[in-house]
Amino acid sequence: MAENKAFKEIINRKAKFEYSFLQMFEAGLVLTGTEVKAMRQGLANLTDAYCLFDHSNLLVKNMFIAEYDHGTVYNHDARRDRRLLLKRSELNKLERRVTEKGLTIVPYRLYFSERGFVKLEIALAQGKKAFDKRETIKERDNKKAMDRLKHIKI
Repeated sequence: MAENKAFKEIINRKAKFEYSFLQMFEAGLVLTGTEVKAMRQGLANLTDAYCLFDHSNLLVKNMFIAEYDHGTVYNHDARRDRRLLLKRSELNKLERRVTEKGLTIVPYRLYFSERGFVKLEIALAQGKKAFDKRETIKERDNKKAMDRLKHIKI
């Protein structure tokens, strides 16, 4: 299948900074046709998105998919709630961990699978404290400095 080169994947980079990921899951999305077409053009954003349970269904809320420019009056709403498709055992596990331990579910990566389906990688995550964030920044800066030293020839 010939895929548009404009779309590779959409990553919520801020999520890695705000949360420490405990476990990753791959979920399908219930989308309309114009949403898929807009995503193939790369017109999606995960920065404000979050996941909630609603009557044992996992929903991703506030995920932005821009309206398809060649759409008609049946075009989709840009920030509507979208249902995630997971196995029932995975849903039960996630719901139990979120309610018991106070963890959260963070949408991290949006991409097309090899078969052409839209997939959302979600993470069971725990929020970082301020000192954890400072530690992450320190580790990142140290890694950059080491990489610079490797490339300098003496």
